[in-house]
Amino acid sequence: MRHYTQLAHEQRYQIHAFMKAGYTQKAIAKETGTHPSTISREVRRNQGQRGYRPKQAHEKAMMRRYENPKTRIPLTTWALVDDRIKENWSPEQISGRLFMEQGISISHESIYLHIYQDKHQGGKLHKHLRCQKKRRKRYGKQDRRGRIPNRISIDERPPIVNQKSRIGDWEGDTIIGKGHQGVVATLVERKTQYTVMAKSKTKRAKPVRQSIEQVLVPYREQVYTITYDNGLEFAEHQKMAQTLSANVYFAHPYSSWERGLNENTNGLIRQYLPKSRPLNNVTEKELKHIMDQLNHRPRKTLGFKTPHELFFKKNSLLTVALRS
Repeated sequence: MRHYTQLAHEQRYQIHAFMKAGYTQKAIAKETGTHPSTISREVRRNQGQRGYRPKQAHEKAMMRRYENPKTRIPLTTWALVDDRIKENWSPEQISGRLFMEQGISISHESIYLHIYQDKHQGGKLHKHLRCQKKRRKRYGKQDRRGRIPNRISIDERPPIVNQKSRIGDWEGDTIIGKGHQGVVATLVERKTQYTVMAKSKTKRAKPVRQSIEQVLVPYREQVYTITYDNGLEFAEHQKMAQTLSANVYFAHPYSSWERGLNENTNGLIRQYLPKSRPLNNVTEKELKHIMDQLNHRPRKTLGFKTPHELFFKKNSLLTVALRS
């Protein structure tokens, strides 16, 4: 005999569809592979004034589960969670790092529910969640921009770069402020995801090169290759390669996935420097704050280590205190 089980989100949409089609609760139970009492209890508990709606029903069920005292999480743990949310960590990053560092088991779903509960009560934790931006498909295969002299294709880049087995291979790009006011160069190390940023007065090749050299020279021993897109701001790549004793390569036109890490990082940076903002007034203090936020944030792809820990080969207790 089948016993009561908790319904999944998709099953609630199935229940709603069968109800609209005129199925009885017993027939719905048969079609969804659940017990009739499960369907009866689901409809009774989770319907609203406008009847049974799957999205509303799921939110009610999740909120009830969150408020169940049998699964209540200590306030001290929620205090840790709130601190990390305010540092712009994702729920998954918080969950993974707490378990790795302190053995605290709390799912990222519970953290999301906690955030939504806080929002319902007028809190502001939800404002620290990163938004999903719409991606626009770019058509056309021909590069209509000016040509960079003596550019070396990514096809000639050493295979070891793709293996991510060493520290020293970087991806670079620029982000532009609203109305083309202000430029910030962004560079990410492929193995550790360590990020550095540099403000440039204009998008011209010389100031962009000088700003990049300024932030990378302190790490010169850990710069073997840099891979850029085909923007003309990187036209002085040969001088840069000479200054840094590194090799510079260029991705294929309109092939942003060849610098996927840098593209993803730019998306994270846009949380702090949105496209609606001119960047000519960005300060060095502000850039340092953004770099600290990204480099001290644990990443799932790094086993919930931080870029700073891996780049400098140091460990820290981030769920106890965050230090730059």
